[in-house]
Amino acid sequence: MDNDYFSVEAILAENQKVQCTFKHNIPNMGHLGGGTERDIAALSKLQIPMWLAYIVIYSDWADFSIPSPFALKVRNALKAEACSVRLSSLVGAGGLWYGFGKTIMDMLSEEQASEMSEMMTKAFKARVVELVDQAQHFAAIGAGGSGGGGPSGDVAQAFREGLDTTEREIFSLAQDSAKRMKKWYEESDKAKQ
Repeated sequence: MDNDYFSVEAILAENQKVQCTFKHNIPNMGHLGGGTERDIAALSKLQIPMWLAYIVIYSDWADFSIPSPFALKVRNALKAEACSVRLSSLVGAGGLWYGFGKTIMDMLSEEQASEMSEMMTKAFKARVVELVDQAQHFAAIGAGGSGGGGPSGDVAQAFREGLDTTEREIFSLAQDSAKRMKKWYEESDKAKQ
């Protein structure tokens, strides 16, 4: 994911909300909480988008908690069986779990960011093997004519629904690559005959 101003992925990741605990009374900003309060009271907890959280946290008006998609429960599940975790359901906006994690890492201390980066890298490495294997499997089924809307197509769809956006892109590329490889192999085999 780019931190480019025009990157849709960056925009969606920065629109995710984080819970902030305000350290001070903030006058005339109660509307951020969506309630009827005029001011934000000290020790109030509000969910605010990342793009606003940067300003609030770096101005030392609030602290933030690491969001639930990266909490201990999710980390333990990823350690136990990374492929069973549906990353797409952990965050909204199309399932940009890795993008949101990168955005969170930018706000953490170096030690915490390094720990989070390691966790996300391990999860990706554990999932990518299964991802490519499934992509090749469904490409082979599709090439045989039975992967359209039947039961195997439903299984492929269910598998893809649990993937993060980045993983879906890799799945699609790997599937397309497997189809092209099979086509090339079949055409080169026919040419030899």
